[in-house]
Amino acid sequence: MSRLIPILRRNLLQAVPTVLGIVILNFLLLEWVPGNAADVVAAESGGATAESLAHLQRHFGLDLPLIDRLASYLLHIVQFDLGISPRHNLPVLTLIFDRLGNSLLLMGSALLVATVTGVILGTLMATHVGRWQDRVISVVVLLLYSVPTFWIGLMAIVLFSVKLGWLPTSGSHTIGASLTGWAALADRFSHLLLPMLTTAAFYIAIFSRLTRAAMLEVSKQDFVRTANAKGLTPFAVTVHHVLRNALIPVTTLVGVHFGALLGGATVIETVFNWPGMGSLVLESILARDYPVLLGVLFCSSLLVIQVNLLVDLLHAALDPRIRLR
Repeated sequence: MSRLIPILRRNLLQAVPTVLGIVILNFLLLEWVPGNAADVVAAESGGATAESLAHLQRHFGLDLPLIDRLASYLLHIVQFDLGISPRHNLPVLTLIFDRLGNSLLLMGSALLVATVTGVILGTLMATHVGRWQDRVISVVVLLLYSVPTFWIGLMAIVLFSVKLGWLPTSGSHTIGASLTGWAALADRFSHLLLPMLTTAAFYIAIFSRLTRAAMLEVSKQDFVRTANAKGLTPFAVTVHHVLRNALIPVTTLVGVHFGALLGGATVIETVFNWPGMGSLVLESILARDYPVLLGVLFCSSLLVIQVNLLVDLLHAALDPRIRLR
């Protein structure tokens, strides 16, 4: 455990200025976007006078200078107070926590499925390079990489929900069913399956191709030839020497793509009507609900930093030499 302390310390020192820079940049970018919550409320009410619009701006604190609003926002961030949503009139943290569990469930399961499946397919391609197994899997992977994710989702709904009737079309659970125990878990899983596999499809293609390339590169190293010369079985050489070292670039890419997975969640959650943070972001953009949008971006940056910390710890477990750097 003591060897991991330098990794934890280094990540913590990098995380603080990174989060601060993200918070300030997000705040300034949203301030430069035309329109605000007061404009949306005035438009929805059928118009507003200059006096009523000024009252709305004072109510939302939009009449203050930019530097004052930024200082106030940073002060509240330190206290982990993300403000009040002008659209919902609820604390931003409440809105985020209501959706965070669904987003983590969808993204975590999709990333796990994509990583495990991608590594298995990449290993099969690398161990059967040039053979029919490699060619067939390469074609399937290329299709998964080329086809848009939203199209895969729509076709999955048409096939498995509309035509076959095996899985529900949308939502995270059956409304009004009042299920408990295993029945509730089965219902939850049936709603999760299609969006999870649709989200994982693109990343399966990326991780499998990277695993194949990394394993082919590692297999040419001297220590692999030494392991073969010692008389180790091909399975032992592949798993303990080739695959273990090839997983380092794969896990690095997993951490990188977690942020992209967060950004792409809006499309999947819209297609499957999944109540996660992606759909909350879309609602906030349309309503100019910038406190909620800033809160989601802040929490997302914390999640990405935590995932990258886990990736660094995994690297240290795969390669003990990393602990000493």
